[in-house]
Amino acid sequence: MSAAPVGEAKAKDAFAVLVARPVSLPDMVLGSAKAPVTITEYSSMSCPHCAAFGQNVFPMLRSKYIDTGKVRFVFREFPLDIKAAAASMLARCIAEGDAEKYFGTVQLLFQQQERLMAQTKDTLMLIGRQAGLSEQAVETCGKDQTLLDKLAADQRFALDAVKVDSTPTFFVNGERLKGAMSFEELEAKVKSLLKR
Repeated sequence: MSAAPVGEAKAKDAFAVLVARPVSLPDMVLGSAKAPVTITEYSSMSCPHCAAFGQNVFPMLRSKYIDTGKVRFVFREFPLDIKAAAASMLARCIAEGDAEKYFGTVQLLFQQQERLMAQTKDTLMLIGRQAGLSEQAVETCGKDQTLLDKLAADQRFALDAVKVDSTPTFFVNGERLKGAMSFEELEAKVKSLLKR
């Protein structure tokens, strides 16, 4: 084996470790920590392709691969605008670290994306209230500068260190896949990794 492939493999492994590292906020994760495949998605609540993935592809991915222990799925916020940042903050506040609550809220935000973009404050209030938060708690969450700063720090890390510059961006065992993905495209990648 020549030195180039060994060096390339080490660089890929180092990059995969970099992608796997949470920065400021704890990762929101579904699936087994022992799963042979890890998919990390960088997503914005204002991104139509992200919403399409969340509503059309993610449920199939979850039932076939995440819930069966084959895939570990990590969701990371990469808000493209202040509306997306506010939605990400609300999801974090509702979840309080509970991944199931978080993913449920993200799904709801994606389902309400059009309304969220047109009537951000009202939509966030509605979703927050449906989740059991008081009006005051929703407002307090939206003004949480520490949470906003952590979102911004994670976004800066994604931009600078792992070169995320658009959403959705996926990393499958550290390999970058940009743009909208169909279930079939993602499944082909997952299956190829499960065969190794």
